[in-house]
Amino acid sequence: MSGGLTYAQRGQGAPLVFLHGIGGDAACWRPQLEAFSESNRAIAWNMPGYGGSAPLPEMTFSGLAESLLRLLDRLEVERAHVVGHSMGGMVAQEFAATWPDRLRSLVLVATSAAFGRPDGDWQRDFLASRFGPLERGRSMADLAPEIVASLVGEAPDSTGVTQAIRSMAEVPEATYRSALHCLLSFDRRDALAQIEVPTLLLAGERDQTAAVAVMEKMAARIPQARCLVLPRAGHLANLEQPVLFNRALGDFLAGVASEACA
Repeated sequence: MSGGLTYAQRGQGAPLVFLHGIGGDAACWRPQLEAFSESNRAIAWNMPGYGGSAPLPEMTFSGLAESLLRLLDRLEVERAHVVGHSMGGMVAQEFAATWPDRLRSLVLVATSAAFGRPDGDWQRDFLASRFGPLERGRSMADLAPEIVASLVGEAPDSTGVTQAIRSMAEVPEATYRSALHCLLSFDRRDALAQIEVPTLLLAGERDQTAAVAVMEKMAARIPQARCLVLPRAGHLANLEQPVLFNRALGDFLAGVASEACA
């Protein structure tokens, strides 16, 4: 634990920081921690409110980005490769917009530059659809298998699916509610053109939550970005297709290192 945040850490080398999504935790990055600890100091945080990390008084993207900054400071990480999945990708964008000098590179996975519409009825409907089962007495553990099933693509890794269900089942209901409210506030479209580090966007071919077209549009607005589509993957690509995901991430990091040495 560091400053109220829990995290997993393995290996030595250039810091590589993984940020999970709304239904995840640090354990969701186990395939990546194992693979990249051979060459990097691989760190996966539990976002405030998750995995034993202390919650924020109010969950906001500015507060989450500041929490990440404090974690990096306490771990004495000056600059890091940051990989953010879904809501974690939004935290990564907020961090990049606020503290760009702390990044070596940026990887945005199954995410977007804005969420939803500034429409009160749409927002109410969105929250009602997510909170309804909880209001009817179902728990996160009850909901986790069906939510995960709706997110994965074709022929997902069974171990990864099991981990996704386990992680989502353990998300505190209060944290889940806070994160959904926070999600509705996100819009960093104006900051995409200011991202100055090498950037990779990873999209799942079968992702219905962060569609390929959305991520390709994002990539076109970031100066040093490219978008790579992972075949068969849905929204949880790092767990569904860990070999493909790790290869794509590894190739990108190798390219960043080569450019830095050129």
